Amino acid sequence: MRRIAVINQKGGVGKTTTSVNLSAALARLGYRVCLFDLDPQAHATTHLGLTPTGDGPSMYDVLVNSRALSEVRRPVGENLWLAGSDIDLAAAEVELAGVIGREVILRDALEQDGEEYDYLLMDCGPSLGVLTLNALAAAQEVLIPLQPHFLALHGLGKLLETTALVSRRINPKLQVTGVLLCMYESTTKLAQEVASNLSAYLEQSRGRSVPWSKARLFETRIRRNVKLAEAPSFGQSIFGYAPNCPGASDYLALAREMLRGEVGKGSWEIEESAA
Repeated sequence: MRRIAVINQKGGVGKTTTSVNLSAALARLGYRVCLFDLDPQAHATTHLGLTPTGDGPSMYDVLVNSRALSEVRRPVGENLWLAGSDIDLAAAEVELAGVIGREVILRDALEQDGEEYDYLLMDCGPSLGVLTLNALAAAQEVLIPLQPHFLALHGLGKLLETTALVSRRINPKLQVTGVLLCMYESTTKLAQEVASNLSAYLEQSRGRSVPWSKARLFETRIRRNVKLAEAPSFGQSIFGYAPNCPGASDYLALAREMLRGEVGKGSWEIEESAA
């Protein structure tokens, strides 16, 4: 199982959109996928059609009350499951403040969970607090959605420092898989310059003893598309809401790019699953 944390401490860069639609794309290609909503805003939960009322068990109960993941996880589509969030999760930061080993609670819960998936994605909130640290401690890979603005590049450095710290102290297997450009407009000079600068930065890291030494800038760009913004209000992934729009095409391309070189399904099987 590939465990992927989708993180960026800056809000509005496409984390939840990417977490939901990449999960849906992988499920569409025939893989068993589970998505954890680790954001107290519960946007991924709402995006996939569940109402975060706080009445049922959520990721808050897993982290604070030691509930089993099997009690929280729900099917939300073919090959796709969701462990949802609600506003109670905001209290977890405070309630876990004095708990020893609070950074590895999610990792321990996963080790006790008997369900197997091909992919586990974790949608993290716009912070580098206890919830995100739990995701980084439980993950093998980090996917960083990034809006192509120069200020976003400045924040990337802090984020990479955090992954290095977690890798040294908690999770030595943690690696940054890559950076994904979202809300991309190929006609703007700024977007092209940011992509060029980011590629150069990642290239300079090759051979260094850092978690992002093998990271890549994904060839797939998630283009700015109004359908991606509309889909959450209908409680659907982009494949349920507008399967023929550019947003759906981009996330399916991203899923296929992530599968390249992976042991498992051959490319002909992937194409058949998508047909």
